[in-house]
Order: sequence, then structure tokens, then C-alpha cells
Amino acid sequence: MKYNLTAIGNALVDTQFKVTHKLIDELGLVIDQMNLSSADEQAPIIERLRSENAESVSDCGGSATNTLVAAASFGAKCSLACVVADDKDGEMYISNLNNIGIDLSGNIRTSFEEPTGKCLILVTPDAKRTMTTALNISSNLKEEDIDYKNLLNTNMFYIEGYVVTSDYNFNSTLKMLEKCNVDKVPKKALSLSDPGVVQGFKDRFFEIESYGLDYIFCNEDEALAFSNVSSLNAAIKYFGKKPYITVITKGDRGCTIINQEQIIDINSEKIKPVDTNGAGDMFAGCFLYALSQGSSLQYCGEFANYGAAKLVEKFGPRLDKDGYAQVLKKFKKN
Repeated sequence: MKYNLTAIGNALVDTQFKVTHKLIDELGLVIDQMNLSSADEQAPIIERLRSENAESVSDCGGSATNTLVAAASFGAKCSLACVVADDKDGEMYISNLNNIGIDLSGNIRTSFEEPTGKCLILVTPDAKRTMTTALNISSNLKEEDIDYKNLLNTNMFYIEGYVVTSDYNFNSTLKMLEKCNVDKVPKKALSLSDPGVVQGFKDRFFEIESYGLDYIFCNEDEALAFSNVSSLNAAIKYFGKKPYITVITKGDRGCTIINQEQIIDINSEKIKPVDTNGAGDMFAGCFLYALSQGSSLQYCGEFANYGAAKLVEKFGPRLDKDGYAQVLKKFKKN
């Protein structure tokens, strides 16, 4: 099978709750960012929220997974390199993605060493999401877990930025990049994922960049952190000198696509946001799907803005099967 998209990322079971700003302050978390934690640290928070009957939703997730789910739901052929444990969450994860049509053959190592990774997502009334993530076994993706046949039989290799937080996952990413460069396939895309992660692991992001990228996806804060500047205009100037295409999402102000020849500004859909969790993942999934169909950068950006807006209007990091179908159908009508 020829894939449109192959990704590497952390396999996490997402549990998402609606919470108040007061709780975020009580927990000492950095709002709208990812905070690394342990399963023991997550447990009392989850227990408290469930005892308070806080509205919640749970599903298999992880940034790269959410991106692939969107692309696959639109019709792209996708595969994923990740690790889950031999537990109920791991079984659910594999079953869920297989049902969606994402190929995991050769990429899953079951293990009793640690449980499947978990991400606790706290969404405040302003629609911002704050994450506390216990990577667990998901941070132990080793070279022997990689299916190079999938990698070399794909058009785009997509790297979730969170892989830099794990030595195993980072080194496996570099091995995959080396293989891409030796065989001169496929194209390569990187998501910067989180401004705090960019600040804390900038050298690793630059090392990934040194292998040669075709696309970088980021939001404004991530763009500023990566380019080490204080304004969006300065970041656009910085990325305009790079040999790859940079796509910067700007929330309700749309997105900006930058390469050495042009800057494309695309306005966003006008919506009432409910939950921004997964918006960047959905954006990347829409963009990469449209790109796989031979669409222009302008079209890719417009479709990605539209898809992300439809996700932000609801609670949860993903749409259901019919939701993705409606996004594709209604956008084409417009």
C-alpha cells in the first residue's frame, strides 16, 4: 500500500474535562500549554473532577494521531509509528485506529513495563486547553519498533514535536530522518506542538531541522519561541529565509503561509469557540490531506482553517465519522 502520510508521535489516551480557571491556578499549571506529569499525579485530579461530575470525554489521542485521524477520515492512506502497552487502554487504542483505517502493522510494541500513555486535558470557559501528560510507555519508541517499509512507501513523513521530550522517541525520529535522506523519500513535515516544549528543547528541534524539512506547522507562540523574536512580523521575516514552507496558525485571525517567494494570509471562519484542544492537529490533518490531493497552498490553508473552526465549535479533540464527512462536503460546496 502507498501511504499519503506516515507519522511518529506519542500514543496517548486523552481524558478531557471542562474546568474553571481557579482549578488551573490551584494545580499550578501553565495555562494553554502541555505540562509533563506522572500517572500518580494525574489520578487525584481525575478522581476529584469525576466526583464533581465535571463534563468529560475520553478517546485515543496524541497530537500526531489526531492529525492522522483527520486526514484518514477525509480519505488519505495513513500509517503511524508509536508504542502502547499490553493493557486495556492499549487494546482500545489499536482497535480504534484500525477501525479508522490507520495502519499500525509493525509499529506497535506491547509491553508490561509501563502503562499506555495518558493525557489529562483541562478546558477553561475561554476555550483554552491545559494539558498534563504522563507519557508512560509512549516515550519508549525504539528503533526496532519502526517499520521502515511504511516510511519509505509514503509521500509525507510527519513529526509530532512532542517526540523531542523523550530520548528514545527523539533518537528514533532521527533514525527515520536519516533513512528518508538516504533513500530521498518522502517529504518531511514538523509540528512545533507547544511553545514550552520549543523553549525547553530548542536544540533538538534545530537538529531535526538540520535534516532538511519541507513544512513546519506552528502557532504564533511556537513561531516566536522557535525564531527567538518578539513579534509575528519578525517571525515571518525569519521563516521567509528558510528553504521550507512554514504554516503559522493565528486562532481567530486565520493563518499565514510563508516561503521564500511569497506570504499568503488567509482569514479564519467566524465562530463561537467552545474548545481549542486539537485545533492545531485538525488544521495540520486538513492541510496535509488537501496537499496530498495536489491542492494549492491557498486551498490547503482555506480548508485547514475551515476544518479547525468546525472542531473548535464543539467539545473534544476530534469529530465523529460523520463530522469529518460533513467538513469535506460542506467546504467543497462553498
